[in-house]
Amino acid sequence: MVMSEYANSGGQFMTTRWSLVLLAGQAATPDSLQALEKLCLAYWQPVCLFARRKGWSEEDAKDLTQQFFVHLLTHNAFQGLDARKGKFRTFLLTAFTHFLANEHDRVNALKRGGGREIISFDEISAEGIGDLPPLETLAPGKVFDLRWAKNILEAAFQHLKREMLAADKSVQFETLKPFLTVNAAATDYAAAAAKLGVEAASISVRVHRLRQRYRELVREEVAQTVTTPVELDEEMRHLFELLNQ
Repeated sequence: MVMSEYANSGGQFMTTRWSLVLLAGQAATPDSLQALEKLCLAYWQPVCLFARRKGWSEEDAKDLTQQFFVHLLTHNAFQGLDARKGKFRTFLLTAFTHFLANEHDRVNALKRGGGREIISFDEISAEGIGDLPPLETLAPGKVFDLRWAKNILEAAFQHLKREMLAADKSVQFETLKPFLTVNAAATDYAAAAAKLGVEAASISVRVHRLRQRYRELVREEVAQTVTTPVELDEEMRHLFELLNQ
């Protein structure tokens, strides 16, 4: 089973999805292939947007992205990779750049990844692609990174939502979720307290706990794409830099 925690109580960095994928460079296993497929799903949109910003049409970008991930899933693309350079984000962007160069003359040779869908095109909505700054204003690498950051936050948010629903706190979550991303005024806390039927003073504590858990889940999501604590800290700094721009 793929670990979701990035470290145990002894400080040892646990096996992550990307760690398993690196092991696939030696011998593919069901766990490593499943981990790779999950990573491909998480990075489909950033890669597709990168191709768009490189000048490919929307249709060609989708085709190339699909072909690229099928290639990763069906070929030993990780043989000889250095586990000490295990950032999945960096590997993927470099690999896809090379793939685009190699596929330039064969963009129409294989549609939709040879029939195997990595992700449904219906899930790549116009709204999902259009909520970033205009593509023409950003460098291709920045488009990739911004979509990566957005997907990390969304995955953590959905994880938090599932946890709250499982704890029978759906009303609390729906009431407090706006506070995850905005600074609330005293009147906002009062309104939330009235809706939940609790003392206003308790709302700030609940919001703090919700934000703290959200940050933990964001860190866990990023941990799935690196192999060491040092890389995790580097990726977290990169994520915060993107969010603060």
